[in-house]
Amino acid sequence: MEIKRLALQIAVCFIPKYKKRAEFLKKHHVFHECGENVRIQSRKIPLYANLIAFHNNISIASNVSFLTHDVMHTVFRTMTGETEAFQEHIGCIEIFDNVFIGSNSTIMSGVKIGPNAIVAGGAVVTKNVPPGSVVGGGASKGNWLFRRNRKTPQRADLPQRYCTKETALLSGVGTVYVG
Repeated sequence: MEIKRLALQIAVCFIPKYKKRAEFLKKHHVFHECGENVRIQSRKIPLYANLIAFHNNISIASNVSFLTHDVMHTVFRTMTGETEAFQEHIGCIEIFDNVFIGSNSTIMSGVKIGPNAIVAGGAVVTKNVPPGSVVGGGASKGNWLFRRNRKTPQRADLPQRYCTKETALLSGVGTVYVG
């Protein structure tokens, strides 16, 4: 599996057009889902990319990081000597229709970015982004800069399309956190 991922990573580096890059990744089933009109500037393929779903009409600027897992368990295991006590934190990421993610943003595991949303460049997204919102800054989890419809609740429920604990476990990634 690691060799396949490395080969795909090298191939992606030589695809100059962002839309062609997304089509290549879709053709090779790198992501759980990759809809129509997806544009990916980045040339990085995240670990556990099969836990990431992109719906339709999405633009992802350069150097965006999708973190579907962390490695804190290795620190705690080494610190305490308990190998089974600490599990890897893994979660799905789902990006809905009509979303723009600015460059140098980080999207953490367990996050869903609602339809018609914008993530400003350099943002760190740790919580779900409601539909029609613009978020930015460090730990972008609820300080919305702009909301088109003032009646939209601050913590809107996003649809549960695929990101369930069962889906992640079926993909063989171990312990799962689903926001």
